Amino acid sequence: MAMSEPLGDWLQLRESADWEARSSQLVQQVVNAIAPEGSIHVLDLATGTGSNVRYLAVRLPGCQRWLVVDHSPDLLALVTERTAAWARARGYRCDSYATGLRVRHDSLDCEVETRQRDLCDLDDAGLFAGRHLVTASALLDLVSELWLRSLAAHCREVGAAVLFALSYNGESSCSPAEPEDELVRELLNRHQHTDKGLGGLAAGPDAVACAERCFIAVGYQVHIQPTDWNIGPAHADMQRYLVRDWARAAGELAPELVPHITSWRDRRLAHIDAGRSRISVRHFDLAGWPARP
Repeated sequence: MAMSEPLGDWLQLRESADWEARSSQLVQQVVNAIAPEGSIHVLDLATGTGSNVRYLAVRLPGCQRWLVVDHSPDLLALVTERTAAWARARGYRCDSYATGLRVRHDSLDCEVETRQRDLCDLDDAGLFAGRHLVTASALLDLVSELWLRSLAAHCREVGAAVLFALSYNGESSCSPAEPEDELVRELLNRHQHTDKGLGGLAAGPDAVACAERCFIAVGYQVHIQPTDWNIGPAHADMQRYLVRDWARAAGELAPELVPHITSWRDRRLAHIDAGRSRISVRHFDLAGWPARP
């Protein structure tokens, strides 16, 4: 989801909820499918601040070489900053370089190279060459079907496994309920289908079904699991971000309804401030690998 607040702040707020929701079973299935000799070479698309690296680094086998790509130099700077802080808090050794960092501890040896690049197209052989795993988090619902077909073709060409986490599936619920909840959700889902600059109209809530078709078409075995956010009072700031941005997106599509949407937003924020708000947002994780003959 495009956030009106600074994206780095939003990514930090959601990180713990993302990790709690993700499917460890799919991660293990991907690990079993890769089984390379030597280092695992990983490509992380639209890495943001590197949350996907921090989640997977301790779950993949020890020797890892990551290329993490994002269009924003500011976010890429935060990859190094936040990953170094994460590593040191755990007693890991961390060395930072101009283009990334390296984290080591016992059997973990994770080298991360950052690269700024616009991902509007994927026609760059250097991105995919030699990759055992191509991964992303909270990306697929922002891209087009054309982009997904290109992604599947590039992954298949190098025989990479894939793991795509936390794709919004169009379903959410708020408690206590308000009369406009369904209206705002419907408008948000329509907004999710607008062009996000990644190949045309975004797949939005249909992204996982679309990705599944694209990867099966190029010979992948695909597995999907629900990975929902269930956000309670402990994540009040995250709830506030969601409510404000849902209201913004809904208002962009229906400016004539802005007074009603603003009233909805203010009532939802009051529930959050009173500590009685819970929000569920449904996602899917998708994993796949080339089917064996």
